[in-house]
Amino acid sequence: MATSREDRRRTLRHQVEAILDRGHGPLREVILQAAPPPGAEGALHRRAAESLRLRALAASPRDLLPIAPPVAIPVREPARALQPALAGPRPDRLPDPARPPLPALRAARLAALGPVLRSDLVRHAAGKPRAFWAADALLLRLAEADLMALPRDDLADRLEGVFPNRRLPLPPHVAARPAPGGDDDGIGAWGLRAVGALGAWGAFGARGKGVRIGLLDTGVDPDHPDLRGKIAAWAEFDAEGAPVPGSRPHDSDRHGTHCAGIMVGGDAGGGWIGVAPEAEIAAALVLDGARGGTDAQVLAGIDWALDQGVDVLNLSLGGPTWGPETPSTYTSALLAALRLGVPVVTAIGNEGHQTTGSPGNDYLAFAVGAFGRDGRPAGFSGGRTQVIRASPHLPPEMLPLAYSKPDLSAPGVAVRSAVPGGGWERLNGTSMAAPHVAGAVALLLSATGIRDRVEPAERAFLLQDLLTGSAEEGGEAGQDHRFGFGRLDVLRAIGAARGLGL
Repeated sequence: MATSREDRRRTLRHQVEAILDRGHGPLREVILQAAPPPGAEGALHRRAAESLRLRALAASPRDLLPIAPPVAIPVREPARALQPALAGPRPDRLPDPARPPLPALRAARLAALGPVLRSDLVRHAAGKPRAFWAADALLLRLAEADLMALPRDDLADRLEGVFPNRRLPLPPHVAARPAPGGDDDGIGAWGLRAVGALGAWGAFGARGKGVRIGLLDTGVDPDHPDLRGKIAAWAEFDAEGAPVPGSRPHDSDRHGTHCAGIMVGGDAGGGWIGVAPEAEIAAALVLDGARGGTDAQVLAGIDWALDQGVDVLNLSLGGPTWGPETPSTYTSALLAALRLGVPVVTAIGNEGHQTTGSPGNDYLAFAVGAFGRDGRPAGFSGGRTQVIRASPHLPPEMLPLAYSKPDLSAPGVAVRSAVPGGGWERLNGTSMAAPHVAGAVALLLSATGIRDRVEPAERAFLLQDLLTGSAEEGGEAGQDHRFGFGRLDVLRAIGAARGLGL
C-alpha cells in the first residue's frame, strides 16, 4: 500500500524544487509531513475512496442514501474531555458515548512524528519545530542547502511530503444588495427556507441543541446580539501556528462573524439568520483581517478544534490550486477528524468554474459550492475533477483515483448575517455556503440519535451521505462541477435518518 522508496524520494525532489523556485531568502519555512506507518488508518482511506467511486457512478443523489441502519454501538462512558471553555460547559450539552479517547489518538499521532523530530536535519534546523498532531506534520525553517539535501537524507524515507507554509488570502466576500422585491420573507434569511431549516425546526423540533461547531476563520464578535452566549471556546494562532497568549474573542475582519451568524445566529435583527440557533461555537482566529493566514495556522486550529470536542468543523478558507492534483497537506488532519466522527465542511473556492481551493479539494473534505435565490449556481463558485496519482494511504489497485468537487451546494449569494458591531450585511461567497451545511449537520445530529448509535469512524461518512443523498438535484444527473450532487435539503436528510430508525 505504501509508496515505494524511489517514488517517495522523487516526489520529495520535485516538491523541494518547487519550493526553491517560488521562494527566496536564506531560510525557507516548510511543513514536513510524516509518512504513515504501513496500514495505518487504511480502512478509513479505503472507505473514503470507495465512497468516491460510488459517487462517480451515481445517477441520482438518492443512490447515496443508506438502505439499512448502521450497526448500533454499545453505550460507554463519555470519553469527551473538553478544555475549559470561555462560557463554561453548557448544561444542555449532549454526552457522546461513542467518541474514542482523544488523548490516545493524539499520543499515537505524536509518536509517529517522533523519528522525524529526532532526525539530525530537524534537530539542527533554525528555531524550534512546531508539531501538528492531527496532520502528522511539523513546521520548521530550513536553510536552502539543507532543503536541497532533504531528498537524499535518511529522513526522506520517513516523509510523505514537504510543502511550503502557504500564505492563505482572506476569502473574498462582496457586499450584495437584496434581490428585487426583497430576498428575505420576514421570518428569516432566504437561505434558511431554501435548505429546509425552518421546516426542520417545526417538524422535528431540532435547532442544534447540544451540538458544538468548530469555526476556523477571522475570529468572531461574541457581543453581537445574535451570537451572545454562543461562543463556548476561543483561541488565536499566529502565522507559525503558535497560540497567542491572552487573546480574547474578537473579529479581525467581518468574515468570521458572518459565518458564525449563518450557523447559529438568532433573530435579534428582526428575522432568523442561523441554521442551528441553539448550537454553540468553538472559534479560532486563524486568518488575520489584514494579512490573511497560513497553512500552519489552519493546521494548529484543526488540532485545537478537535481538542475542544467539536461535532463538525467549518473551514470557509483556503488557497486556490490550478492543477487536477491536490497537495496532501491537510489529508491526515481531515482523516483524524473523520476518525473522531467529525465531518470537515469546506468552501470550494470563489475563482469560478473549473477551479478549486485547498483544503476544499482534498478527497476527504466535504466541499460546498454556492447558489443564489433563483436556484442557479453562482458564477464565482468553483468545481472541477481532481485526481490522486500516487498515495501512501491507498492500495495501488485504487490508483489513479479521480473524483469531483464540490459535494453539495448551499446558499451563497446575498446571504444576510451578522457583522461585528451589532449589524447585519448581505455577502456573496462559497464562504457563506459552507456554514449552511455545517449548521445542517448540527440540525441532523440534534434531531437524531446518530451520535449515540453510530461508530465514530462511520459517523462522518453517514452524515455526509445523508446530506448529499437528500439534495435537490440541480444540474446533470448525479454529481457535477456546479451543484455537486445538488442543493442542500436538511429537512429531507432528517426524514431519511428517521426512516432508518436513527
